[in-house]
Amino acid sequence: MEGSRLLTVRRLAPQRVHEGLIPIARPQLGPEEEAAVLEVMRSGVLAQGERTRAFEQAFATTMGATHGVATCNGSAALYLALLAHGIGAGDEVITSPLTFIATANAIVHTGAVPVFADVDDTLNLDCSAVARLIGPRTKAIVLVHLHGNPGDLDSFVRLSEQRGLSLIQDACQAVGATVDGRPLGTFGTAVYSFYATKNITTGEGGMVITNDARVAESCASLRHQAYTGQPYVHDAAGYNFRMTEIQAAIGMVQLGKLASITERRRENAAFYDRSVSKWYSQPRVAPGNGHVYHQYTLRVPGGWSRDYVRQQLHESGVGTGVYYPVPVHLQPPYSSPQNSPCPVAEMAARDMVSVPVHPGLTSDDRVAVASALNRLAALELWSI
Repeated sequence: MEGSRLLTVRRLAPQRVHEGLIPIARPQLGPEEEAAVLEVMRSGVLAQGERTRAFEQAFATTMGATHGVATCNGSAALYLALLAHGIGAGDEVITSPLTFIATANAIVHTGAVPVFADVDDTLNLDCSAVARLIGPRTKAIVLVHLHGNPGDLDSFVRLSEQRGLSLIQDACQAVGATVDGRPLGTFGTAVYSFYATKNITTGEGGMVITNDARVAESCASLRHQAYTGQPYVHDAAGYNFRMTEIQAAIGMVQLGKLASITERRRENAAFYDRSVSKWYSQPRVAPGNGHVYHQYTLRVPGGWSRDYVRQQLHESGVGTGVYYPVPVHLQPPYSSPQNSPCPVAEMAARDMVSVPVHPGLTSDDRVAVASALNRLAALELWSI
């Protein structure tokens, strides 16, 4: 185990509270979603229509924005938001290296170049690092709210206004997150994902929310082949990024459950905060920020093997995940000698691990997760 201080391999006795692995994620779907889907199927109206429009408005309002544009997934939502803000060939867009690669892919597909700035101890973009990278070609900043933990929005709003840049929030993991009690949509354009493992889901799906009517109109047109007001007349080369009525129907039900889902995730996270050994550290949550715990992420102390930790947790019946093990600026499509160093992101990619926090956890599940983490921590502390 390269980089580990473990001199001998010690095994924890598996102590499962039930058969099978406690999963890292579990969609919360029930009879209400089933009934909504059946209603759409029986209506015979399956493509984008009134249910989608109702979901767009309800979601935008809940997230603090005036306009919502539903899409087929979160990647498409970010791509359309970038285009609507005028991002294209020759531009540079600064974003985080500690994110799903789709963030950078959306930038590249516009013709622009992603520029990666390091993160701070929240694991979100470091505003001072971003400021140092702004150049004559910089057109926008994409602020990722990693794991549902909001970034430093106040600082980024000020910076973008001072430097004349567009600020787009990648809130794909942060549905329902707030800053000083304000939903993310009140700060400007944001994009969300409703992928199967997200806090609320439509199976696949995404949304652009904005208070800028021109941005909304551009996104809405482009996602539907750039239709004009006349049938089969188009004023640009558009896309088929529409959401279906079935997805929207599921989304409306899920949106109604968002408050209870968020409360349960926060309860689970608070239980871990109280119960898990301080041998593990955590990403900082800034005062006033409303984390929605898409992931509950811990950091394994330097020099210890994360793979060993994950293996032992797995043998104790606890599923884990690493989001993300290779920073985007080190991925083959984006690795370049011109990239600025991102040591904080690179360290986090080596030592962070996420454990189950979803609202489907039982009380016994939570105890089992915390106990497995603590048994491992005690063993490691004993072996120092």
